[in-house]
Amino acid sequence: MKIVLVGIQGAGKSTQGNMMSEALDIPYLSSGHIFREMTKEKTKLGRWLKETLNSGALVPDDTAVEVVTEYLAKPEYKNGYILDGFPRTKAQAEVLNGVIDLVFLIDVSDKEALWRISGRISDREDETLRAIRKRIALFHELTSDVLNYYDEAGKLIKVDGEQSIEEVFAEIMKAVKKKQSQANK
Repeated sequence: MKIVLVGIQGAGKSTQGNMMSEALDIPYLSSGHIFREMTKEKTKLGRWLKETLNSGALVPDDTAVEVVTEYLAKPEYKNGYILDGFPRTKAQAEVLNGVIDLVFLIDVSDKEALWRISGRISDREDETLRAIRKRIALFHELTSDVLNYYDEAGKLIKVDGEQSIEEVFAEIMKAVKKKQSQANK
């Protein structure tokens, strides 16, 4: 099963992604984690990514597509994955055309997301209030096209992310099991 998690920063994507990974025995892959790891490399791309992420900007489509598709080509992702943070634009979604089974929008308000992020201790340089607000604004600006794209394809499931972690997980897993049973028919 190939699943995408969508939501603003602080929505709980990594929490749910890791829980789903364990339950479904498929890897969880966060594009943000990949990009943050690359910022540690003393390369031109690493330095550029660090500046881009710290400013709150999104990695451009061509770079994001190249990096993520390179990761997804690895053998450990052959039997499925849970992808977080990609696609962020319709152009990125079109690159994955036809391979994604389900897309979950973990929906939380901007206020809830900011509250959650402020409550966690972070050593991430890209978690300044200014950068977070910019990413939330970009999410709303760009991601509606991605959500419409997957909704039209019948793959989008909206989950109330302001429920408890367990309730969000139960709702996601119910939809996954339903999709699996449909695929086995």
